[in-house]
Amino acid sequence: MTFFNPDAMAPPLIRLTDLTLGYRRHPAVHHLSGGFRDGSLTAVVGPNGAGKSTLLKAMVGALRPLDGRVTLHGLTAADIAYLPQQAEIERDFPIDVLDTVLLGHWRRVGLFRSIGRALMRQAEEALAAVGLSGFERRPIAALSAGQFQRVLFARLLLQDARLILLDEPFTAIDARTTADLLDVVRRWHGERRTVVAVLHDLEQVRSHFPDTLLLAREPVAWGSTADALAPANLIRARAMAESWDDKAALCRRSAP
Repeated sequence: MTFFNPDAMAPPLIRLTDLTLGYRRHPAVHHLSGGFRDGSLTAVVGPNGAGKSTLLKAMVGALRPLDGRVTLHGLTAADIAYLPQQAEIERDFPIDVLDTVLLGHWRRVGLFRSIGRALMRQAEEALAAVGLSGFERRPIAALSAGQFQRVLFARLLLQDARLILLDEPFTAIDARTTADLLDVVRRWHGERRTVVAVLHDLEQVRSHFPDTLLLAREPVAWGSTADALAPANLIRARAMAESWDDKAALCRRSAP
């Protein structure tokens, strides 16, 4: 099933072609075809275990497809910013807030070059934009979950990426932080950046994300949020989740 007409619009920034993803050849995403338009703001939703995080890992190049392909049009690695789930990020490293944010510059300046005043000022402005002015020298291990997520968004601001991939960015953080970070997402959308976010809160999706991919290992719907989250689609996604067979046959990897 394909969710865009390649003859009706310019090529999408990201094209997925009969994409199948998984681990140890057990599929987590089956036969997904479609595209993310340049400048689009898309939520990826679905039941637990539906393959949402797996899809983002494939888009960032961290997971090789079992079959099909991900095609990036006019993008390099430096054009992509990826924020994994907080549980995947090590916070015990002895580093402070400002130095964590400054890592957003590393693709442009390298890890071992000195940071000039202009780049330092950009980091300070990014911290102000997420409400953390005055936190520059606080160790990240001392931050709350919401404060740490603000730091990570500030680092994303410095990356200045065309494509931003967010995996459950608002999970386990307070409502005020969520509202402030949604303002950052709207800022990116207003700047015509392409944002793809894995989310669970459907009301949040309906309120803030124009497009939605509803995934239940297989694609259920992909398009305007109102259409994708229609009751019939949500019922179908739930039924597909309940019928999953985790002992299904292994996928055959196509020859390169």
